[in-house]
Amino acid sequence: MKILVTGCVGQVAWELRRTLACLGDVVAVELGSSPLSLDLADADSIRHVVQTVKPGLIVNAAAYTAVDKAEQNQGLAYAVNASALGFLAEEGKRVGAGIVHYSTDYIFPGDATLPYRESDPTGPQGVYGASKLAGEQAIIDSGIPHYILRTAWVYGNRGGNFLLTMLKLMRERELLRVVNDQIGSPTWSRLIAEATALIVAQSLEAGRFAPGDRSGVYHLTCGGQTSWFDFASAIREAGISSGLLPETSAHIEPIPSSEYPTPAKRPAYSVLNNDKLAKVFGLRLPDWKEALELCLAEASG
Repeated sequence: MKILVTGCVGQVAWELRRTLACLGDVVAVELGSSPLSLDLADADSIRHVVQTVKPGLIVNAAAYTAVDKAEQNQGLAYAVNASALGFLAEEGKRVGAGIVHYSTDYIFPGDATLPYRESDPTGPQGVYGASKLAGEQAIIDSGIPHYILRTAWVYGNRGGNFLLTMLKLMRERELLRVVNDQIGSPTWSRLIAEATALIVAQSLEAGRFAPGDRSGVYHLTCGGQTSWFDFASAIREAGISSGLLPETSAHIEPIPSSEYPTPAKRPAYSVLNNDKLAKVFGLRLPDWKEALELCLAEASG
């Protein structure tokens, strides 16, 4: 089976190239990659890549993730996060493929007090979340066999993410001010990719992707919950323990979101309930703190 992975060098896509390799022939593409270049804002580019590769499975790990910039670039955000999914699904059906797609906690309003279930009402507060929700619907409406995996607060040892930003700033500054009233579940990109491979492996029949009645939406995050401030504090503690940070790393001060205004509104509470994933596939990711320690231990060698 050929597996088409979009995103190529992104946090999750990079890990997928390794975890999916034992399940098929992985073809990873992105804008400007060789020999195939994929522009998710261009329908013709999408059609060309899918028809050229003729995959049995499309794993879409690419997205427009600039949450604040999306408020001013709505057209591009919707093109990449929504319209592209319709084209991928349309072409995927033509070649007999299924699709795995990653969505986000930003599709919820963030006013809950208990972890969101897959069936809970959505209500994105900004363009990014709205465009991702539209992408989910495009896949569902297409009728293509699919898994939509909603995740959150993704970090890893490559790319641009909160973990790497904090490690850099903690080495450079004496004081960092981090919001403490937004609650979520930090999730290591490697665990997302490993769980994806396990899910796909359970969905293969005679070398073909066949999810059957398990096709649908699932939440996939690490266990537990925390604030950005406590996440930053844990990064500092684990970073010092692993030797990635000096003892003199920046002091961290908690602040309310009102003191750190952004163009896009962030959900105050976006913890996701992972019970459906555990029930259907027998999978549950470790607690976020354990995952962070594993990630930093790898980074320190």
